[in-house]
Amino acid sequence: MSGVNYVTKETLDQMRDELTQLKTKGRAEIARAISEAREKGDLKENAEYDAAKEAQGLHEAKIAVLENVIANARVVEADSIDTSKVSVLCKVTITNLANKKTMTYQLVSEKEADLKQGKISVTSPIGKGLLGKKVGDEALVNAPNGSMKFKIESITV
Repeated sequence: MSGVNYVTKETLDQMRDELTQLKTKGRAEIARAISEAREKGDLKENAEYDAAKEAQGLHEAKIAVLENVIANARVVEADSIDTSKVSVLCKVTITNLANKKTMTYQLVSEKEADLKQGKISVTSPIGKGLLGKKVGDEALVNAPNGSMKFKIESITV
């Protein structure tokens, strides 16, 4: 994820809190695990030490990714969203033209995506297919399981 990430202020605050947690308590826990493993003897044949060092590497990578996401985050306020067409943070109600099933999704950043809450990523196949469409438009979406056609029923905040 190297592009701009459009997020709500709440999500940005959550990401900053998570980063603080990772940098403070997370690093301290890993340092403690490395220290304990180091005390157990020869480092060449110490699997516990190797595991702790690997965990440290993964932890630091997670911090770097989160810092990048935060650095590229742009806060979008609800009152600034144009509902004349589908865009980031819009709630869009669509009808699958094949089975006539109606669904409502909110288009969000990759970090916020949660299908159980009806939030799909703008980089997902459906998200990409819906972006820029207006009420009444049909969107052809190329998903992994084939092409699907949706009709845009409504766009709200």
